[in-house]
Amino acid sequence: MPRRSSPFPKPRRLRAPRVIAVAASSLAAAGGIAAWASYLSRRQHHWRGRLSDAIPVHSSFWRDQASRPLRENELLYVAIGDSAAQGIGASRPSHGYVGFLFRHLGERTGRPVRVINLAVSGARLREALELQLPKLERIVNGSEGASGRRPDIVTVAIGANDMAEFDPERFRTEIARLLTGVAALAPDAVVADIPSFYFLPGEKRARAANRLLRAAADRAGLEVVPLHALTERQGLWGVTTQFAGDLFHPNDRGYRVWSAAFVPALDRRLRRTA
Repeated sequence: MPRRSSPFPKPRRLRAPRVIAVAASSLAAAGGIAAWASYLSRRQHHWRGRLSDAIPVHSSFWRDQASRPLRENELLYVAIGDSAAQGIGASRPSHGYVGFLFRHLGERTGRPVRVINLAVSGARLREALELQLPKLERIVNGSEGASGRRPDIVTVAIGANDMAEFDPERFRTEIARLLTGVAALAPDAVVADIPSFYFLPGEKRARAANRLLRAAADRAGLEVVPLHALTERQGLWGVTTQFAGDLFHPNDRGYRVWSAAFVPALDRRLRRTA
């Protein structure tokens, strides 16, 4: 008799090994991501403690630089800022961007350079207004050890610490007050905008803050150097090679990029005063 076909469809053979392999691969990938995230978290915690320990060392270094009397032929450089101006994250205090600019100024002019670094680690705009701007005023009027001499160079780089709790209206008010005050004391000061945060939400806040910063600088008549554009241009290479272990502060390579943002503006000022 001819073989009758079954009225029921032939069951499909399950590819169990492939299904299991895909599931195992997904679980392994998820586990790998979790392990990597855990490693980064532990690494950041370690480096935050290490960099916190560096704060008094860096502060002492810059105080020593500012402690001796100003000589007549010295170029006077004053920095306003936060931990980046202190060089936190660099292998040594002099390898922050202020240190790189200090050496550049000496090489460019052939003159000895005196640095007065007013920066305070962790400073926001409000601390710059309350602590650093009054010190700049005392330097100019002679009560802060600079013999009443206007600085030859002033750099301002602050605002990154305001991004954690960014309030646009407060930022607008405080950056306007700071830059107006700086311009009254040092009309040739140069201001860096806020560096790239690379990822959201910090990057969105930095861009919004920079619009406010540039508007305030324009009203005050101060030049803004393109720190944000220069750091953003570093891309993934910058993210992976130009930060200290806390993934916030630049390392030596990162601070070289920061100093490169300032150098053209500082050179223009030196040519005008040569």
